[in-house]
Amino acid sequence: MSIQVSPSPIPNSNLVSLTSTLLDRDDYLTGLLNQVTATKAEGWLQELRQSAANWVRHSTIPTTGEEEWRFTDLSSLRKLQFNDVETLHATSLHATSLQFDILPEAANSRLVFVNGVFAPELSAVSDLPSGIVVSNLAGLSAVEQEGVRQYLAHAEGAQEVFTALNTAGITDAAVVWVKKNVVVETPIHLVFISGERATISQPRCLVVAEGGSQVRLVEEYTNRRGAESAENEGVYFTNAVTEVWVGDNAEVSHTRVEWEGGEAFHIGKTAIAQSRDSRYTSHAITLGGKLSRHNLEILQTGEQTETTLNGLTIISGKQLADTHSAIALNYPHGTSKQLHKCIVGDRAHAVFNGKVLVPKPAQLTDAAQLNRNLLLSSKARVDTKPQLEITADNVKCAHGATVSQLEDDEIFYLQSRGIDENDARKLLINAFAAEIINQIPVPSLREILLNTVNNLKSLTND
Repeated sequence: MSIQVSPSPIPNSNLVSLTSTLLDRDDYLTGLLNQVTATKAEGWLQELRQSAANWVRHSTIPTTGEEEWRFTDLSSLRKLQFNDVETLHATSLHATSLQFDILPEAANSRLVFVNGVFAPELSAVSDLPSGIVVSNLAGLSAVEQEGVRQYLAHAEGAQEVFTALNTAGITDAAVVWVKKNVVVETPIHLVFISGERATISQPRCLVVAEGGSQVRLVEEYTNRRGAESAENEGVYFTNAVTEVWVGDNAEVSHTRVEWEGGEAFHIGKTAIAQSRDSRYTSHAITLGGKLSRHNLEILQTGEQTETTLNGLTIISGKQLADTHSAIALNYPHGTSKQLHKCIVGDRAHAVFNGKVLVPKPAQLTDAAQLNRNLLLSSKARVDTKPQLEITADNVKCAHGATVSQLEDDEIFYLQSRGIDENDARKLLINAFAAEIINQIPVPSLREILLNTVNNLKSLTND
C-alpha cells in the first residue's frame, strides 16, 4: 500500500471496562444497534463491527443541549421505530418503480445499492482502466479485502455515535481503489437508493487514491421511486459514512448529492485524510429530507495540501438541513477555500457551522471560508457560525457569513425588461445556485441539478 497515513482505528484496549460500566446508556440507540447488528459478518469485519458496537453501547444520541447539535433536534427521530432492511431488500432489488439518473459519462462505472444492499443488476462496471478497483466489499478478492482492512473505519472521528453505529452494522460497502499514478478519466457513480417505509439503511463508502492518482466521484443518495411519485413520502432513516484517503500528490474530485424523500431522515459523515501535496475538491449538494445533517471533516496529514469545499443547500417547506464542516490544517503551506450557500424558503431552517483549525505547526497556511445565505420567506431561518481557530502566527486566513433576501430593485429591473415577477425571482435564485453547480465536473449532472433548481416551484412562492 503506497499511501503513507497513520490510521486511527476505534480504540479497543479500554472497551471492556467502558462497556462494563456504561453499557446501554440509551435505550433507543440500543434498539437501533440491535437491528443493524442482527446480521453477522466473519473474521476481521466482525471484529471491527463488535468494537464499534461496544462503543455505541456507551454512547447516547445527541441532544440540543450539546453545542454541536443545538440547532438540530433529533427528538422526532427518537419517536420512530424502524424495521430491519434485510427482511425487505429481496423485493426492493427487483421493484419496477426504482428510478435514478444514469449519467452518460459514468454509464459503465456505476455501483448501485438499495437500502444499503448491493444491487448487481442495477450496477455496471466495465471498460475501466487497469489499476482501479470499483466493487462492493463482498466482491473483492481476499488480497483486496486485506488492503481494505487497513483503511476501513480508520478515519478520524470513527467514535462519533452515528459513525460508530454505521460501522457496527457493516455487511457490505462501496469500494473505489485507485492504484499509484493511475489517472481515471471516467467519473465513478455511487448510487444509494432508500425509501422502504420505516427502515434504517447504512450505506458505507471507502475511497483510496494512492500517490499520484486522479479520480472523480459522484456519490448520490436518493429515494426509491423518483421525485415526482406520490408514494415517495415514506419515513425512513439513512445513516451514511464515506471515508476518502488521498495519497501523496493525488487528486480527488468528489460530488455528493443528497435528495432523499420529503419525510426522510438523513445523517451523513464524509471523512477525508489528505497526504502531502494532495488535492481534494468537494461539491456537496443538499436538496431532500425532512431532516438532514452532513458532517464534513478534513484532516491534513502532510504539507502543502489543497482543499476546496463547495456546498449548496436548497430547502423549503419545514425541512431542516445542517452542514457541519471541520478542516484541520496541521502542516505548513496548506491551502483551503470554502464557499457554502443556502437557499431557504417557506418555514425551512438551514444550519451552517464551519471550523478551520490552524495550530502552531501549520505556518504559511492560506485559508478562506464564506457562508452566503438567501432567505426567500419571512419565516425562513438560518443559523450560521463560521469559525477560525488559529495559533500559528504566519498565516493568511479569513472567514465570513452573509444573510440576505432577493433585492426588490433587482426584481424591478428584470420586470422592466418584460420578465414577470415569478420568473424574475427564479432567475435570481438560479444565478445564486449556479455559482456552485457550474463547478461540478460532470456536465450531465450539472444539467440535471440546474433543471431541478429551475423546477422547484415552492422557492418562488413566499
